[in-house]
Amino acid sequence: MAITAAMVKELRESTGAGMMDAKKALTENDGDMEAAVDWLRTKGLAKAAKKSGRVAAEGLVGVAVKDGKGVAVEVNSETDFVGKNEEFQNMVRTIAEAGLGVNTVEELADAQVNGKPVSEVLTTAIAKIGENMTLRRMTVVEAPIVVSYVHNAAAPGMGKIGVLVGLEGGNEEIGRQIAMHVAATSPASLGQDDLDPALVDREKQVLTEQARESGKPDAVIEKMIVGRMAKFFEEVTLLGQKFVINPDITVEQAAKDAGAKIVGFARVAVGEGIEKKEEDFAAEVAKTLGGN
Repeated sequence: MAITAAMVKELRESTGAGMMDAKKALTENDGDMEAAVDWLRTKGLAKAAKKSGRVAAEGLVGVAVKDGKGVAVEVNSETDFVGKNEEFQNMVRTIAEAGLGVNTVEELADAQVNGKPVSEVLTTAIAKIGENMTLRRMTVVEAPIVVSYVHNAAAPGMGKIGVLVGLEGGNEEIGRQIAMHVAATSPASLGQDDLDPALVDREKQVLTEQARESGKPDAVIEKMIVGRMAKFFEEVTLLGQKFVINPDITVEQAAKDAGAKIVGFARVAVGEGIEKKEEDFAAEVAKTLGGN
């Protein structure tokens, strides 16, 4: 596969690696971006295994909580301007509230809002506002206590990042603190047992290759992997992470100290995982003005 300058640029930006190292990583892995990131990490050349997750989707995440059930609903639009539109905000709020009565995004699309299904409400808004909009996803958290938090709220109950935290015991205060922590750190799972096995296997493979580069005996490498995987679990699981408000303790310990047990959480960020189509700015302006 031909390695292009754009591919090298993307890998450099996502890992912080040098140009020649990025090019070699892509060449060694036949242009596979994810494998190239792992190769750089193995060689100690990647400053961070960041994803080049530039996204085009704009819009808002709306949250609603009632009687031990919390929902976070993502409604996308084409531009950020629509997210500031009061009509759009009111629609997102209404859709989020309707989400309390259903359990899936498919059910939400059919749910009635002011006598119309949500899907029809969206169609009407598209015609009126003039931008494409989508009801992308809905996440549910149920627990004796459910606390919501919106980071950088555009309006009450909605913003770019919505978080739900489910607790047994404790109170709203500790729930909100944990929700703020989740917004800041974006944990991969609640605990070690909830982690995606593929993610764990991939990390273990990368760490094993890194350890082998040291040339140490297998017995030593095995012990190194155990320690490094423990560190990995501490960094990516909510219960294992150091609490941002008090880094001397874990989030799990902070909850226990407040008489609470965390039973679930959700973090929804607008446009997460949607690839952004990049375009030359000058060309975009020319197109807008009717140029070639």
